[in-house]
Amino acid sequence: MAKIGETESTNKINMIGVGTTIEGSINSSENIRFDGNLVGNLNTKGKVFIGQSGTVTGEIRCKNCEVEGIVDGKVVVTELLSLRSMSKVYGEIKTGKLAIEPGATFTGKCDMGGKKAEITEPVAKLKEERR
Repeated sequence: MAKIGETESTNKINMIGVGTTIEGSINSSENIRFDGNLVGNLNTKGKVFIGQSGTVTGEIRCKNCEVEGIVDGKVVVTELLSLRSMSKVYGEIKTGKLAIEPGATFTGKCDMGGKKAEITEPVAKLKEERR
């Protein structure tokens, strides 16, 4: 619980309900729960939750993301991306950490956990050592 004078920004949630369709970009500094449809980009400093009935066609950029619905596009998450068992993700993922439950569908490209040079250099050295 927040002390008097402090804001509870981590508890604020923007909700887009079932039956709502948004075409365009959404920018927010708070958490967002999406149960409707978005055709466009979603950018927030908080967490994004895509519910079972939610669909996003476009780019998502956020701190954390949990997907139960459908995402078709690019997902850029600085910390943790969680794909629940009923989720379907098509496109490109860039994330610090990735959790995928059995039953989830992911088709596309994934970059996880660091810069490409940090990942490929140790692999190249290991291959040379094995020769």
